Amino acid sequence: QVQLVESGGGLVQPGGSLRLYCTVSGFTFSDHIMNWYRQVPGKERELVATIDNAGVTVDYAAHVRGRFTISRDNYKNTLYLQMNSLKPDDTAIYYCNGFGYWGQGTQVTVSS
Repeated sequence: QVQLVESGGGLVQPGGSLRLYCTVSGFTFSDHIMNWYRQVPGKERELVATIDNAGVTVDYAAHVRGRFTISRDNYKNTLYLQMNSLKPDDTAIYYCNGFGYWGQGTQVTVSS
């Protein structure tokens, strides 16, 4: 059974940091590109960051580049998203995605 479980979300003040985690089971994590998406109610889900299966090649949406860092640990079957210099516009539910599957999401709220 494939499972992607996100954690690490929460409430943070503008300028603060959070680290999101996505623990994966049920498929060979190290074989697949992994992604972080986010979604605000009433808007389409948008791609935030992508990482190749080896963790070498990464890409980011323009509005998070330089602030967010995607990484992975293929021994721990875990995907990460380090988010720094957070802005209120980063408030969303964050989802990890890979192998055609989605996690349940973790809420990130940036507010003073």
